Amino acid sequence: MDRLKAMETFVRVAEAGSLSRAAKALGLPRSSVTMTMQRLEHHLGVRLLHRSTRRLSLTEEGELYVERCRAILLDVRAAEDSLRPDGRVSGRLRVDMPPAVGRSIVLPALGSFRERYPDVEMSIGMNDRLIDLVQEGVDCVIRTGALPDSSLMTRRVGSYRWVVCASLDYLERHGEPQDVAALAGHVLLGYSSAHNGRPDKWVMNEGDVSHAIEPRGCLVVDETFALLDLAVGGFGLARLSDFIVADDTVSGRLREVLGRCRSDHVPISLLFPPSRQASPPVRAFIDWVTALFASRGS
Repeated sequence: MDRLKAMETFVRVAEAGSLSRAAKALGLPRSSVTMTMQRLEHHLGVRLLHRSTRRLSLTEEGELYVERCRAILLDVRAAEDSLRPDGRVSGRLRVDMPPAVGRSIVLPALGSFRERYPDVEMSIGMNDRLIDLVQEGVDCVIRTGALPDSSLMTRRVGSYRWVVCASLDYLERHGEPQDVAALAGHVLLGYSSAHNGRPDKWVMNEGDVSHAIEPRGCLVVDETFALLDLAVGGFGLARLSDFIVADDTVSGRLREVLGRCRSDHVPISLLFPPSRQASPPVRAFIDWVTALFASRGS
């Protein structure tokens, strides 16, 4: 039995909470992962996992052992990195992020990452769907908004605020709302993050009062840049993040309304499994993204 490989498999199983999900993340048959775990438990002489038909959890011994495994794997990777004569970072990196963040912030600056780390093979996913990192084999994700409790490592890298805006043509035809109550007389373009056709509520601050407004109109989309296109096309008022509309407000294609009623800052965070924090490509990407957002002052 390759004990280092068994430790890595065990860490993936512990993070995934499932033999099947761990096998998918590792690109192995479930039977191989099951056999590895059985051999590891036999070698150690203890049970590491509680198994049932519905869920898998760590025993007390498993909780202790998984932390030691993580520490050992970190040391092994550090030892390997120290032997690279030129300090070059290489390997595969799979990341995921919302299209709005990817297209507006990350991709325009990606050339600097590629220039610095040409030997890193990158795969970038861009969607608003909340993915399971371990199950889908993703090393690191960028997420916006409040984060649910999880075993993932988290680093906040920036923030943004929501902007309500419309085209000049729309405002000339319908007038500009002067307070939150006036929004009731306007077409509010909706965005559905749940992809169920039900628009997300707009949270707006008016003095000390916070308003939760449900868009009521004839258009709801589930893709951010479709919402931007509708706003530029004069179909109604839209709520978009400030970094998405920055170029359009400067050019005059869009105008912000009710600027004094902007939302609170919404966090932008990096999330990654504990087992991936020692990976040189992951560390390089985390450090690069952190510096990118810091340079923007977001």
